[in-house]
Amino acid sequence: MARRPSTDTTIGGRIKTRRQIRGWSIRHAASRAGIAPSTWSRIERGLMSADNRFTLADVAAALECSPADLTGTPMPSTDRETVAAQSSVFAILQALVDVDLAEPGTGQPRPLAELERDAALLRDLWVRCDYAGAGRLLPALLRELHAATGGPHRAPALRLLSDAAFVASSTLRHLGHPAEAWLGAERCRMAAEALDDPVLIGLAAVARVQATAACGSYDRVLTVAGRAAESLLVRAEVPGRLEVTGTLHLASANACLALRRPDDSEAWIAEAANLAERTGDTTTLWLWFGPTNLDLWRISMETDGGDPGRAVAVARSTNASAIPARMRQVAYHTDTARALARTRHDREAVRQLLIAERAAPQYVHSSGLVQETARALLDRSQRQAAGAELRGLCDRMGLVA
Repeated sequence: MARRPSTDTTIGGRIKTRRQIRGWSIRHAASRAGIAPSTWSRIERGLMSADNRFTLADVAAALECSPADLTGTPMPSTDRETVAAQSSVFAILQALVDVDLAEPGTGQPRPLAELERDAALLRDLWVRCDYAGAGRLLPALLRELHAATGGPHRAPALRLLSDAAFVASSTLRHLGHPAEAWLGAERCRMAAEALDDPVLIGLAAVARVQATAACGSYDRVLTVAGRAAESLLVRAEVPGRLEVTGTLHLASANACLALRRPDDSEAWIAEAANLAERTGDTTTLWLWFGPTNLDLWRISMETDGGDPGRAVAVARSTNASAIPARMRQVAYHTDTARALARTRHDREAVRQLLIAERAAPQYVHSSGLVQETARALLDRSQRQAAGAELRGLCDRMGLVA
């Protein structure tokens, strides 16, 4: 009699369920993913955390699904604002479907000054990882900006629409919905192309590669990022050109590492580092490009595809507070926590997770990868009869202790 699929809701449990539905052995599935059968088995049994983005992408490709299918819908958090943020996803998606520039907008938008005010508030909420607040603003603002593109203020309305769509894409991605994030990135591109603004077109490419990477499609990341960066490099020096190009280079470096091309990855990092030396730390287009952000990318890449010990070393010499954006600071703390957990510095890893949660609970409570890191740490701490702070964190995230 065939074994019944597991109903486990952990990442390892979802992997096991999909493999069993296929009728595949661990050895066959692991060979498709290009990883050792023992590694696959340990992930399924929860003995190895499945919080490595690159490994998760390989497993998802082997199982012919999206990484988001394996990370699943975030556990129900006890944080009301996180619940509100997740509840806003469908309304944002509906608005993105509606704001097709091939069709005229509907309704009468407010005066441009009021739309600009709300767009600035939206950006501030997003930078602070207040996705519930952003979710409350986005649907109506997207539709009003769409309608405004048909009026006398078409150019500024298109610019604001591009910006709002970028925020929508990022918000959806951080809430665990990469396919929906892709639609936001496409709407960002449509507005930028309607303006014929090369820098905004490049910024839309940043949104596209971020959504694409979240879907595990790293070959596509290289295509989109490479084409966009090449287009920008032949342009004259205009504000934002170097920062957007550098961010695209970092996305290419990350993709090459995921595709097991470390030499190419280092070459892209070197290109980005050269640009970062020219720009210094910046706030241009809210990309936060510069030497400090480059180190944050290195921490993430070393954690997933390089040497977690090196990631810890880079993290200890990096001052993330030099970037005045909570969204980047919390990424530093969560990526550092993942690296610390892999190098068995569990107490430090828990401390980094708690710092991240205090700074941006909606970000932390909505991340399947962070939940997986916390789950693995909790499992180890229970075996050691310790970890009251960690148990509290897991309870707030909706994980069963």
